[in-house]
Amino acid sequence: MKKENSFSKKFLFISRWGEILDTAYATLLEGNDVKLYIEDKPSREIGTGFVKKTKDWKKQVDWADVIIFDYTGYGAICSELRAKGKLVIGGSEYTDLLELDRSFGQDELKKHKIKTLPFKEFVSFQDAITYVQNNPDAYVIKPSGETQELKQLLFVGSDDEGLDVIRVLKAYDKSWGDDFGNFQLQKKVKGVEISVAAFFNGKEFLRPLNITFEHKKLFPKELGVSTGEMGSSMFWVNNSPIFDATLKKFESTLAKTNFVGHIDINCIVNGNGIYPLEFTSRFGYPQIFIQRAGINEPIGQLLYKIASRETFKINTKKGFQVGAFIVVPPFPYEDKKAFELFSKDAVVVFRKDLKEGIHPMHLKKINDEWLITGNTGIALLVSGTGLTMKDAQKMMNNRISNIIVNNGYYRTDIGDRWFEDSDKLWSWGLL
Repeated sequence: MKKENSFSKKFLFISRWGEILDTAYATLLEGNDVKLYIEDKPSREIGTGFVKKTKDWKKQVDWADVIIFDYTGYGAICSELRAKGKLVIGGSEYTDLLELDRSFGQDELKKHKIKTLPFKEFVSFQDAITYVQNNPDAYVIKPSGETQELKQLLFVGSDDEGLDVIRVLKAYDKSWGDDFGNFQLQKKVKGVEISVAAFFNGKEFLRPLNITFEHKKLFPKELGVSTGEMGSSMFWVNNSPIFDATLKKFESTLAKTNFVGHIDINCIVNGNGIYPLEFTSRFGYPQIFIQRAGINEPIGQLLYKIASRETFKINTKKGFQVGAFIVVPPFPYEDKKAFELFSKDAVVVFRKDLKEGIHPMHLKKINDEWLITGNTGIALLVSGTGLTMKDAQKMMNNRISNIIVNNGYYRTDIGDRWFEDSDKLWSWGLL
């Protein structure tokens, strides 16, 4: 049921793949008018029945009080709309480059006097193989540009001679050839992987800051292929040494380049220091949904205030927030036949009609039933909150047990990383 409230605005959400559905739906339920545009044709059924859809977002610009872009690559359009006086949440040409062009991102880190890990950029797999043979070590293969959207192509080597990396490079050469685009080999460093993120109002970072621990592998205990994300744990802080050493140094640059939105920097940290890996200069998925679970104010109102360039403190919950994706075949792979056979139009069943902490992903709503659609097999994100990580996990697991998704699978250990990682972070003085 849509609430009636004194704050009511018109929100236009422009989405690459429909990932922003949960935020758009929550904004609607808070009593705002919402329209959603999805660029990717196979994803266009996502959100049907949840929110009003539009086939041409440009025709809705004058209608909207706030325009929200959910992905990188729209920076030039965002700048154009801002110049016309529209309230926009989204990137700029500069922040698009930070995320999409890994070498540019690394150069900018150096320019801002932030230490980086050694890396080398390649366009040829053969050149990369020769390089590893001549410089044996453990490496990470990182695609750049559009290819980096295929998260399973990111490969983290574990062999100190680089033999596993050579094997994967040979496989990529056979399957991709020259269509892969440029990619990096980055020296692998052992430590804790941690992200620090913040909302930016066009002038400065808003507090509190968000600290996130991602769980990228398909199976518990970090086994299987990289999926981009199977779930995250997080908490909010007013101060962070990792933020001070990284994002904070970009504050004046982001203001100059007219950025208004959310930005995240992923790092490896250890006893020797903080090493930034990459930027996400947009909402993170599922980060934004789990963040919403930990924010005490309506998400629409929050986004409106950020777009209006207000300076304020975000009202957040104490303690921890966790979230796990429930996915279905063929996730994390693309296989149209398998998706249609096992997953398309499958119903999400709730044992009890409790939808608190349930975030719709690639779904449509027909006769009040939630059905799986799209083509990737991400059904839901289920979140939980609590004063301790264990409390947050317990709430999330209770909510998951209320849901039946045919052929659904999810990680049962989201948040477990915290128990070991926190000890290391305390001992290194990084919490």
